[in-house]
Amino acid sequence: MTLREVSWRLSASEISTTVKEKLRLRAARDGRSMEAEIRAILTIAVTDDAPRTDLFSALTERFAQLDGAKFDLPPRTTPPRAASLPER
Repeated sequence: MTLREVSWRLSASEISTTVKEKLRLRAARDGRSMEAEIRAILTIAVTDDAPRTDLFSALTERFAQLDGAKFDLPPRTTPPRAASLPER
């Protein structure tokens, strides 16, 4: 099956018109045809082998590059407690 056939099947399938419209807009923004945009999205999706990092690790690494912020935190004198949130 060629990419053109895949593209046609995508437009003819049960993908929502909202998704198709967003794909069209994304392709226009990137200066590509919808077919080229689909190819780029699929290529990125299957070639991104970079390990995923959680938010805390990403922020820690980012600020470490900036020499971070170093705080001397005093020892905790009271035990931690759960937040008190209103009932809904």
